[in-house]
Amino acid sequence: MKQRGGWTGAILMAGLFAGAAGADTEADLLERSRAIHDRVIAIDTHVDIPPDFGTEAYDPVRAKPPGQQVDLPGMEQGGLDAAFFIVFVMQRERSESGYARAIADAFVKYAAIRKMTDVDYSDRIGLALTAADVRRIHAEGRRVALIGIENGFSIGRHVNLLDVHFAAGARYLGLVHNGHNDIGDSAVPNVALGEPRAEHGGLSEFGRAVIRRANELGIMVDISHASEATTMDAIEASGAPVIASHSATKGAFAHARNLSDEALLAMRDNGGVVQIVAFDSYLRETPPEKIAAMGALYRDMSLRNAGDFARMSPEQRENYYSRLSEITRMPPRASVKHLADHIDYAVGLIGIDHVGISSDFNGGGGIEGWDNAGETLNVTVELVRRGYSEEQIAKLWGGNLLRVMEAVESVAADQG
Repeated sequence: MKQRGGWTGAILMAGLFAGAAGADTEADLLERSRAIHDRVIAIDTHVDIPPDFGTEAYDPVRAKPPGQQVDLPGMEQGGLDAAFFIVFVMQRERSESGYARAIADAFVKYAAIRKMTDVDYSDRIGLALTAADVRRIHAEGRRVALIGIENGFSIGRHVNLLDVHFAAGARYLGLVHNGHNDIGDSAVPNVALGEPRAEHGGLSEFGRAVIRRANELGIMVDISHASEATTMDAIEASGAPVIASHSATKGAFAHARNLSDEALLAMRDNGGVVQIVAFDSYLRETPPEKIAAMGALYRDMSLRNAGDFARMSPEQRENYYSRLSEITRMPPRASVKHLADHIDYAVGLIGIDHVGISSDFNGGGGIEGWDNAGETLNVTVELVRRGYSEEQIAKLWGGNLLRVMEAVESVAADQG
């Protein structure tokens, strides 16, 4: 508590001294924030893409469907320099046919990302496979795409499939999603399928083998969505720093998906970074009207489990995302202030070197003030308003993530 209070006090004192010297007008604050934002590398570690990404239905330059929040013009307008585009697969029955469908679905998304970076818009965005690539592509004046996996279900029970994902460009692995898998336990079991609170008691032995291989390849281990036990086991098992690609803090708001103080401290000691996510229901209490609206959406579309999502037609999926977008925008909404509250909390507990920022755009993320890529500057404005320096903002927006990425690359090189 003392460390957290000291950090908050330092920010308040900085604000008082600024006020004594002559408080910024909003125009001054915006100008100063924009100058800082233009100089840092802003990296969002979690942007979902639907199955039709890269097609005429969702062209990253010419056509952004209703409810979708990221495209290249928006990234350029908002100063979002880099994003991890996510290869997410729905969790199905854990059978060979289920795993085969998952890997097929994953490679549709790899192909869409590579089509964007290598074929259609290579003059505006490039694929980064290393931290050095991120800096090089950014210096060239292009946006940067990276690839992350959400849900280790897409490697089934075969560790060597991780090599295939790595070759396709994946540079982090989200161990689990909603519902347990063969790697470990989720923070949110699939109760519709009758899953127990814990299946493995944390990370499975297979999960430990997966983490060893991720360390050898140079893939960052991502503990977002993992249970507390899986999180602690993964941190202990990894020989390299880990990340939480899109999480918030239980200390600021007690949600099942958020990280406990113990997990945050373990990540600090591991050298990792937690990317605080702009996801309304993780940042503060969800109004009952939104909960009711989500329940109605699920009932209307007969959505009971992941399999129902997977079976949606393109038209049903478009309708789902459109309605989800309407629900997430229902007032009152979490705002960039709530996001910054969680950043403040994490920085106070584990230090500025272990905290970053993410959106979960296209996957339920989006808050008042940062509802799409074009509004990214607003996050920097709020950080400047709270007294964060340019050096600190550079760490939060991407410096810390790049440090972890380089450390993971170094561990892989040493083992290779």
